[in-house]
Amino acid sequence: MTRILLLSLLLSPLFAFAQDDNPTLLGAQLRTRPDFDGSKDQVIDVIPVVRYYGKTLFARTTQGLLEGGARAEIAQGLAVGAQVAYEAAGKTIDWGASVGAHIEWDTKIGPAPFNLLARYRQNVDSDRGALADLRANLGVYGSGPWQAGVFTQATWGSSKWSSAYYGVSGSGLAYVSAGLLGSYDLSRQWIIVGSAEARSLQGDVKDSPIVDRRTGYYVSGGLAYRF
Repeated sequence: MTRILLLSLLLSPLFAFAQDDNPTLLGAQLRTRPDFDGSKDQVIDVIPVVRYYGKTLFARTTQGLLEGGARAEIAQGLAVGAQVAYEAAGKTIDWGASVGAHIEWDTKIGPAPFNLLARYRQNVDSDRGALADLRANLGVYGSGPWQAGVFTQATWGSSKWSSAYYGVSGSGLAYVSAGLLGSYDLSRQWIIVGSAEARSLQGDVKDSPIVDRRTGYYVSGGLAYRF
């Protein structure tokens, strides 16, 4: 159960579009996903929905990972921080953890909330290498209890990461993804959440002999409680 609850790549970035009252959220979703990125087999798991921002400490699944740490606002809408994150398993590698740092910008494009995140992740097992993400979230609809948004992410991998997870030696762009997300307020406390993502392997990784399918699909839906 611990492993199930710690699964990463959580597809609930709609909560990145922070509300004025900065709510804490806790819940769970059912998700279908590839067994690993590149697999032709789909699996179903249970994943958490977490969103907590204290004065310094934070924990979240709102930026594609289960992660937590400390952050500080250095300018209006601009924050820097350090995080520990859960890292998903590969075909022959068990799940693990990473440590790293990030810089994040919250602003608006017209009336639409926009979030941009740059993040570095070094696996605690140095032989598994490091990843770097550039992620953007944009709110596109909000009316009454309904909210919807879109997101995209590009992730780069080191040569150690490519070798450990895919048996190839190159470094560079590992995958790109894009998705849709939405939520519906059942009440002041309870929220239905859901999302869908397409993720496409890139560079040397996509040509790995363990890759059966270069593009994988993630779909999730569940319930969260607002504190």
